[in-house]
Amino acid sequence: MLTDDGVPVEAVYEPCTAGSGAGVGAGPGARTEAVADTPAIVVAHGFTGSVDRPAVRRAARVFSQRAAVITFSFRGHGRSGGRSTVGDREVLDLAAAVAWARALGHSRVVTVGFSMGGSVVLRHGALYTGGAPGRGPRYGPDGFGASDASVRVPERERRTAEHSGAHVGAPAADTSAAGHDAYADAVVSVSAPARWYYRGTAPMRRLHWVVTRPSGRLVGRYGLRTRIATEEWDPVPLSPVAAVPLIAPAPLLLVHGDRDPYFPLDHPRMLADAAGEGAELWLERGMGHAENAADDALLARIAAWATGAPRA
Repeated sequence: MLTDDGVPVEAVYEPCTAGSGAGVGAGPGARTEAVADTPAIVVAHGFTGSVDRPAVRRAARVFSQRAAVITFSFRGHGRSGGRSTVGDREVLDLAAAVAWARALGHSRVVTVGFSMGGSVVLRHGALYTGGAPGRGPRYGPDGFGASDASVRVPERERRTAEHSGAHVGAPAADTSAAGHDAYADAVVSVSAPARWYYRGTAPMRRLHWVVTRPSGRLVGRYGLRTRIATEEWDPVPLSPVAAVPLIAPAPLLLVHGDRDPYFPLDHPRMLADAAGEGAELWLERGMGHAENAADDALLARIAAWATGAPRA
């Protein structure tokens, strides 16, 4: 995939293993209809993750029992190009993956993000709303919010009209699309922060050292296989707690472990309070942080929620 700002992103498409409903020998029309009827889940991994990490592959395996799955490596991770902006421009990576899912024919696309990816799916759900049933576009002719004047969408987060058709793990497809093709029908955020610059736990203080210090970025590059941008955010992106009220009427599921060493329970509760009735909150007993802590049973429950009847 190629993002709107020109970053190549590795991605893998896996069809649903439950069967499409179109038998062997079915015509192209039947196969196209079967794909359209099959939901797609786009998985957004956490910081220092990648498409080939065991926890990401395990999530894809469980999700593929109910849906087609797209996994990808955020910029600066794995074999993707660019450098990580730790949740800022990564929204463009996710938008490209969602647009690809729709270009492949899937009419229902759900984003599932973990940790950093959890914050990205929240912001993506707030910014990319055009074309979703009951949701007006947040992009006016000047590039800023048309349906909510209080939402200022930076120019770099707007969709352009062209995408690359080169993808890893599947035949090339034309993913040319405007922003209305990059929206999610539902959003699942696992182990996400509610606010930026949080340093209230030891793991987050270590993460800030990795991201902000030259010696930390060396550790990130060679020890964690993550290439991190040196520039500070400018402007500071929409925070998760500011994003969640803008996702409705698309359904939102927030999942958080009560033993998360990075973000304590005030984070998911703050997100749920900000979202109001538009969100469902699962507080998981004994769970730690993100995809590494999500067992198969929880992943199966998330997949069941994501592939259920549309709630919006």
